[in-house]
Amino acid sequence: MTFLTVAEVAELMRVSKMTVYRLVHAGDLTAVRVGRSLRVPEEAVQQYLREALPARHETADQRGGAASDESG
Repeated sequence: MTFLTVAEVAELMRVSKMTVYRLVHAGDLTAVRVGRSLRVPEEAVQQYLREALPARHETADQRGGAASDESG
């Protein structure tokens, strides 16, 4: 299992370190405290991104799958 620092997570997600801290403290991103530092499992970052992105894909699927079935 690979752990990332807050700075590494911020760089990977292209957000500020403060945003990463907020996600952790809100419970949206899993982290482990090591002494006074936080470490985030790499898989937790991937899971967070997977859960955040489907909202964009669902709207595209809904538009594409909304064809009416008219028999006539």
